[in-house]
Amino acid sequence: MRKIIVGAQVSMDGVMQAPGGPSEDPTKGFKFGGWAMPYFSQEFGEEIDRVFKEKFDLLLGRKTYEIFAAYWPYYDEGAPAGHIAKLFRDIGKYVVSRSGEVETDWKGSVLLRDIADIRRLKQEAGPNLVTQGSTELVHALLANDLVDAISIFTVPVVLGGGKKLFADGSLPHSFRLTSSRVSPNGLIVGHYERDGGIRVGDTLHETPSEREVARQKRMKREG
Repeated sequence: MRKIIVGAQVSMDGVMQAPGGPSEDPTKGFKFGGWAMPYFSQEFGEEIDRVFKEKFDLLLGRKTYEIFAAYWPYYDEGAPAGHIAKLFRDIGKYVVSRSGEVETDWKGSVLLRDIADIRRLKQEAGPNLVTQGSTELVHALLANDLVDAISIFTVPVVLGGGKKLFADGSLPHSFRLTSSRVSPNGLIVGHYERDGGIRVGDTLHETPSEREVARQKRMKREG
C-alpha cells in the first residue's frame, strides 16, 4: 500500500495559494503571489529535498498539475533546482480532474477522475504519493481519511485571505512530529505522521463553581 504525503507551503494564517509567483494563481483577486520566495534559503531547499528523498510519485489537482506541466519540463536541468526538474521528469504524475478536461501529455502522467480512483491507487504497490499545492484535492484527501503524513513549511507572513491548507470537514486525527527545523529568516518546517485519534484533557476543577455550572447551562441553551 502506498502512503499519501501532503506537502504544503503556508502562511501563518494558513494560506497556501500561489507561493511561487504572481502568475501562479491570481484567482479571486489574490495579490500576493510569490510570497514564499523571499524566504527561500538553504534550509528551505534541504527540507524540500527531504520530502522528495524517498521514491515517490506526484499526486496533483488539475490546476497545480497545469502549473507544473507548463514549468518543470522546460526548466534547465543545469540550473540550481535542476535536480527537481529531472526528478519530476522521471517519476509518475497523477492528476485528479472530475471533468477530465486536462492535457496529460507530460511524460508519465495519468488521469484520475475521483476519490475512488485515488483509493484504488493507494491500495496498489508502488512508491508513496506526494502532493504539492492542490488545495481542493488536499481538502478531499483529508475529508476522506487518506492522508498518512503532512510536511508543512510555515512562512512568517500573514496574507489575510486566499486558499487555505485546512478547511472544515477534515476527518479528525492526531499527528506526531517526526522532525522539525527553524531557519534564521523565520521559516518553520514540521514533518508529521498520522498518530491515531484526538486525545483530550480537562482543565476544570473537580468540583466546578456555581458560576461555572451556570456558564455551562447557558452554553447548552445557546447551542
